[in-house]
Amino acid sequence: MTDLSLGRHVNEAETNPDINPNAVIGAEILIEQLYKYYGDVKVLEDLDLHIQAGEFIAIVGRSGCGKSTLLRLIADLEQQSYGEIKFKSARHLREGITSDDIRVMFQDPRLLPWRSVEHNVQLGLPKTEHANASSMLEKVGLKEKAALWPTQLSGGQRQRTALARALSHKPRILLLDEPLGALDALTRLDMQNLIEKLWREQGFTAILVTHDVSEAVQLADRIILLDKGHISAQFQVNLPRPRQKNLAFTELEQQVLNAVLAT
Repeated sequence: MTDLSLGRHVNEAETNPDINPNAVIGAEILIEQLYKYYGDVKVLEDLDLHIQAGEFIAIVGRSGCGKSTLLRLIADLEQQSYGEIKFKSARHLREGITSDDIRVMFQDPRLLPWRSVEHNVQLGLPKTEHANASSMLEKVGLKEKAALWPTQLSGGQRQRTALARALSHKPRILLLDEPLGALDALTRLDMQNLIEKLWREQGFTAILVTHDVSEAVQLADRIILLDKGHISAQFQVNLPRPRQKNLAFTELEQQVLNAVLAT
């Protein structure tokens, strides 16, 4: 991946009034002419996407449309066949983005069963930053569970631990690959609220892959619909936060769902 300037520096407070103006840690992402092939199978084709620093993007679409592949390319877990993914830090104009600035949260929390909750959250952090882990455990409501093993937690608590681990590194980009898909409805709503709260506090750029259109409308500033490796539609979510499932919410949800079903 390439780290280049994307033009005029924009503070999150300018572009997204929902974010704490003191939380300037997000990164701007510019994707240009992106292609990804697996042998003869074309997964992404000539994809262009500009994501503002601190923006919350949701990516929806049918299975196999390239959603998770796009996330893995941004995370540098795979290499594109052609095209560029460029970054610019919102903290400093000339400061680069490295793999340490990007964290991924998966559907499986991927906790180490032989480590305590606290030690899982500390994973990859230098000892001088272990206080970040303790702080994040408190923010996700697991301070009292720090000494427990992952097997002693509920599914929702394990995902809270995974979220705390990701955010303890203070990432500028958080990639969310169906992280709530295995949770029950009430726990899922709690996690949506928690992710939104921490995003508003910290100002990281968030990209969520989800099959749940309601979840996309609940969390995102903008919804991207992928179809056969192309962006077939985009929807701006101009609803005040915290969002209520009122008529405007339902109408937008139906509009996005109809677009997905039409692909």
